[in-house]
Amino acid sequence: MQIQVNIDVPVQYRPVSAADFESLLAIRIAAMRESLERLGRFDPERARSRLQKTFEPERTWAINQNGQCVGFYALRPDGQDLRLDHLYIVPAAQGLGLGGQVLRHILQDADSRGLHVRVGALRNSDSNRFYRRHGFVQTSESEWDIEYLRAPLRAE
Repeated sequence: MQIQVNIDVPVQYRPVSAADFESLLAIRIAAMRESLERLGRFDPERARSRLQKTFEPERTWAINQNGQCVGFYALRPDGQDLRLDHLYIVPAAQGLGLGGQVLRHILQDADSRGLHVRVGALRNSDSNRFYRRHGFVQTSESEWDIEYLRAPLRAE
């Protein structure tokens, strides 16, 4: 299926169910493949295992535009903060501003509740620039990942 993305068309967020797992896994694999191959760590079975460990349908939303699923995100409570476990956009829709539109939606909600948002990004992935551009600050790093935190913006 050819993905048609128009940044001027708002996205819709749809709760997912356990039955959506395989289609979400396919999106995750497609979105992460290039970054993981650069690190020599692309492994579809590891991708499945990592998604299964954190997959909670009640905390996961499909990102739809023009009747097509173009990605998904998962956001959960993490102590007094929120944790963005996943934010994936299909490769055909990357670089068009859609991920930024989705992240602004997530951050506006967190700001309205006065909550910090935590996220991890694969080292050497383009997602590191993406998160820094949206106000995230690096808090730690490991061999494979970099952790970020974004404090809530205060209304003036």
